[in-house]
Amino acid sequence: MRIVSRLASLLKRSAHKSDEAAIVVDGARKRSGGSTRSRMAITFALFMGVYAVIGGRIVYLGIEDLPAGGPPPSRVTANRPDIVDRNGLVLATDIKSASLFAEPRRIVDPNEAIEKLRTILPDLDYNQTYQRLSTDAGFVWLRRQLSPRQQADIMALGIPGVGFRTEKKRFYPGGATASHILGLVNVDNRGTAGMEKYIDDQGLADLQASGLAIAGDLAPVKLSIDLRVQHIVHDELMQAMEKYKAIAAGAVVLNAKTGEVIAMASVPDYDPNNPFNALEKDRLNRMSAGLFEMGSTFKGFTTAMALDSGLVKMSDRFDATAPIRIGGHTIRDFHGKGRVLTVPEVFIYSSNIGTARMVDVLGIEGHREYLTRLGLLSRMTTELPEVARPTQPAVWKKINSITISFGHGVATTPLQTAVATAAVLNGGRLINPTFLPRTEEQAMGSALQVLNPSTSDAMRYLFRYNTESGSGRRADVPGYFVGGKTGTAEKVVNGRYVSGIRFNAFLAGFPLNDPEYIVLTILDEPKPEKQGVGATAGLNTAPMAGNIVRRSASLLGVKPDFSHESEALLAAYQ
Repeated sequence: MRIVSRLASLLKRSAHKSDEAAIVVDGARKRSGGSTRSRMAITFALFMGVYAVIGGRIVYLGIEDLPAGGPPPSRVTANRPDIVDRNGLVLATDIKSASLFAEPRRIVDPNEAIEKLRTILPDLDYNQTYQRLSTDAGFVWLRRQLSPRQQADIMALGIPGVGFRTEKKRFYPGGATASHILGLVNVDNRGTAGMEKYIDDQGLADLQASGLAIAGDLAPVKLSIDLRVQHIVHDELMQAMEKYKAIAAGAVVLNAKTGEVIAMASVPDYDPNNPFNALEKDRLNRMSAGLFEMGSTFKGFTTAMALDSGLVKMSDRFDATAPIRIGGHTIRDFHGKGRVLTVPEVFIYSSNIGTARMVDVLGIEGHREYLTRLGLLSRMTTELPEVARPTQPAVWKKINSITISFGHGVATTPLQTAVATAAVLNGGRLINPTFLPRTEEQAMGSALQVLNPSTSDAMRYLFRYNTESGSGRRADVPGYFVGGKTGTAEKVVNGRYVSGIRFNAFLAGFPLNDPEYIVLTILDEPKPEKQGVGATAGLNTAPMAGNIVRRSASLLGVKPDFSHESEALLAAYQ
């Protein structure tokens, strides 16, 4: 019983304490209920504030103006006009292209972004790109002018913080066919070489800078080039380089009456759509920016100026029986006849000795004055920016005049050599070359009469005679009255002329009864076509010129004429 009493007493006291505790807790609840609700409200407000700040920052980043250097607007203003050939065929045009950019401050993980991009762009520089993406910049370019496939593949990667901008990219449908004439543009669609640079210099760059170069307002720029003939020239050069194992080749087709460049090419060249190798030394435009001693092609100028001076007549003779020794030098003929030669024989046998004696009649100052008059000693004027200035001796002595008479001692460009030849054959009128269309009337307005028409008549006879009976026979094309002059020059290596290392050229005009076109072909360091044969101009650059005439004459509207051959046959039978 005592134990039961004690348990009852304990239970009683416990119940009493529980009631007291309940009273205390309930009181505490009543006292602290307001502050608890306040803390909950404050906590909720803090959470809402944080989310509001985050949301506001997202909206701000979406609408804020990017800092200087940000992406260009979607409508790029650096438009360019189409470039077309004389027949309206497109040589260069603008196309839309996507360029890849990034906003570094939105890139979550630069390393991951770069690794993904390199799966599509394996040549993307890792270190450089990482430095760009690790800044707080609002915009950086990663790659300009992507292909559509690259754009699609990068888009599929889903990398936050990268995007695309539509830009204008220059496209050249003919690839390398006319690369040295058309030139190049940079990634901002600004001309940096060739006719592209010329167009910018004529005011396009100012229009682009002011935002007024709107595509629909830019009329196409027409060139004097005939794309069909340009293709023929380029094709012949590629074949000749391989056939004669030359380090370079070049050619130009020039309108002798207007000065228009119909076609011009120099190989090796480059593809302006992917000009990664355009600045390599061997891809120089040799026709207008290369300087060469043009060899025996200069004998045509020497003969013309000698006849034009009146001091030499076609019937005059010059002693070529023995070499000329002067100033420690010996002047010899390549295939000497060892006898006295008439003026036509000096020309068709390409006699160094005969030419030297001919220029001696003219005199040093007269010689220099005629070459200056023909435009061979000064920088050529034309639209193409890449034009070299000829070199000549600082002081002309007799030995200089003699060697220059047959093409050694003065270095000039092949294009201006062709221009001077046009003056020799077209009646004596020197016409600056142009890559833009020009009428004969317009050409005559600025032409200079540098030779007598009678001199030009005599030179047409000599050019034709050389193709019929001299070193230019392999350039002849039946029906087209082709006339020409070979030039085989030894090249200077380490300050000395080296036998067997040549620069070859062939100058042709057709039809020589009324010259319309000049064709000049060159080969740099050609080798023999096969063992046992030579590598002179008559064996390689002459047939090159003949092939160009044969393939392009009909496209140029020159009709073959066989009447003179029929007359010759009738005369032979009588």
